[in-house]
Amino acid sequence: MIFLAFNILTSGVAFSMVCAVIGLAAAFFLIAAVVRSPSGNQRMREISGAVQEGAKAYLNRQVITISSIAVIIFILLFIFKDRPTAIGFMIGAFCSLSAGYIGMRIAVIANVRTTQAATESINKALRMAFNGGAVTGLLVVGLALLAVSIFYTVVARMLGPQMAVSSLVGLALGASLISVFARLGGGIYTKAADVGADLVGKIEQGLEEDDPRNPATIADNVGDNVGDCAGMAADVFETYAVSLIGAILVGALTLPDTPAAVIYPFVLGGISVLGAILGVLFVNVAGGKPANVLMGGVITSAIVSAVLFWPATHNLFPTGVVIAGEMRSPTQLYWASVVGLIMTAVVVAITNYYTSMHHRPVQKIARASETGHATNIIAGLAVGQHATALPVGFIAIAILLSFHFAGLYGIAIAVMAMLSMAGIIISLDSFGPITDNAGGIAVMRQHDEGSDQGLRHCFSRPRSARFIWLIRAGTQNARYTQRSAVRLRFFA
Repeated sequence: MIFLAFNILTSGVAFSMVCAVIGLAAAFFLIAAVVRSPSGNQRMREISGAVQEGAKAYLNRQVITISSIAVIIFILLFIFKDRPTAIGFMIGAFCSLSAGYIGMRIAVIANVRTTQAATESINKALRMAFNGGAVTGLLVVGLALLAVSIFYTVVARMLGPQMAVSSLVGLALGASLISVFARLGGGIYTKAADVGADLVGKIEQGLEEDDPRNPATIADNVGDNVGDCAGMAADVFETYAVSLIGAILVGALTLPDTPAAVIYPFVLGGISVLGAILGVLFVNVAGGKPANVLMGGVITSAIVSAVLFWPATHNLFPTGVVIAGEMRSPTQLYWASVVGLIMTAVVVAITNYYTSMHHRPVQKIARASETGHATNIIAGLAVGQHATALPVGFIAIAILLSFHFAGLYGIAIAVMAMLSMAGIIISLDSFGPITDNAGGIAVMRQHDEGSDQGLRHCFSRPRSARFIWLIRAGTQNARYTQRSAVRLRFFA
C-alpha cells in the first residue's frame, strides 16, 4: 500500500490528520453540491424556510444556554485542574457543537432540494438526501479525529506524551457536555412536537400527516432536524471521540513501553474516514432499490476498513507485542479489530429481524394493534424487551473474543473498529430527517396548490411525495439497523 510505505509509527498521527482533512474536504464538496442544486418553486422554498427558521431559533437558544455552562466549567478546570485539560474541554465542546450545527443547517437546505429531485426520479432524490446526510457523517468523524489528533500532537510536543494523554480527558468532557444538552434537549423537543402534532391533527381534527392546516406541522419538521440530526451528530461525535480517547488511554496505561499502542487507534480512525468516503461514492454511482444501495454503501465502507486494517496492523506491530505477559502477534491484534466490524454486522442483523415488516416481531405487533391500543402497547413492550437478549449475548461474546486476541487492549481496539463505521452510518441516520422533511414539503405544496385527493393515501400523493415515501419506507429499516450498530458501545 502506497500510503503505508512511510514509517507509520512516527507518522501515524499525521496520517490520521490527513485523512480527517480529506473527510472534511469531502464534506464541504458535498455542501457545495447540495447548495448548487435546484430548490424548487417559491412555495417549496417558503415551507423549507419556515423549517430553517425554527431549527435555527432553537439551536441559537441552545448554544447560548450551553455556552454559559461551558464557560463556568472551563474556568473551574483552568483553576483546579490544568490549562491543557481546560483548553481540551473547549475544543471538544466547540467541535461537537460545530458538527451538529453545520450538519443540521445543510439538512434543512437539502430537504427542499430532495423534494425537487423527487419530481425527476427516485434515484436523484435518494442521492440528494443521502449527500445531505453524508455531510453530517463526514463532519462528525473528520472533526473528532482531527481535534483529537491535533490536540494530542501539540500538547505532546509542548508538555510531553504523558500530559497529552491525560489532558485528552478534557476534550472528551467537552464533547460529552454538548452531547447531553443536544441529544436530550433535541430529543425531548422532537418527541413533544411529534406527539403534539399527532394529537391536535390526527386525533382531534382527523388530518393526515404533514397537513398544512395543522399549525404543529412545522414544529414537527423542526424537531426532526434539531433532534435526529443536530442532537444525534453531537451524541455520536462524543461517542467517537470518547472511544478513540479511551483506546489511546488503554494503550498508554497497559502498554507504556509500546508507542505503537497509542498510534494504532489514530490509524484505524484515519482508515475509517477513507472507507466512509468510498461508501458515499458507492451510493452516488450505484443503482437499484434504495435500501440495497444504502446497504451497499455500508458494506463497501466495512470492506475497505477490514482490508486496510491488515497492512496497518502488521506495519505497526511487525513482531507483535507483549500484553499481560503474553506475546500477541499482529494477526491477533488484527482479529481484535475485525471483531468490532463483525459485531456491527451482528447488530445490523438482529435489529433488522426485530424492526423489519418481513419478520415475525413487527407482524406480531401489527396483529396486536387490531384489537386496540392496550394490546398494541403490551405487544410492543414485550417485543422491545425480548429484543435486548441477543445483543447482550453477542456483546459478551465480542468482549471474550477481543480479550482472547489481545487482552484489555484488544477490547479497546474492537470498540474503535466498531466506531470506525460511524461516518457512513451517521450519513444514513441524517438521511432520515431530510427525507421526512422532504415528504412533508411535497405534501404541503400539493395541498396548497388545491389538490386534496392525494392526502388520503401514500400512493395517490404527488409524484415527488410518492417517490420520497418509497425511499423512506424502503430505507427506514436499514437506518434503524445502522443506528443501533453505531450506538452500541460494549466497552466503557
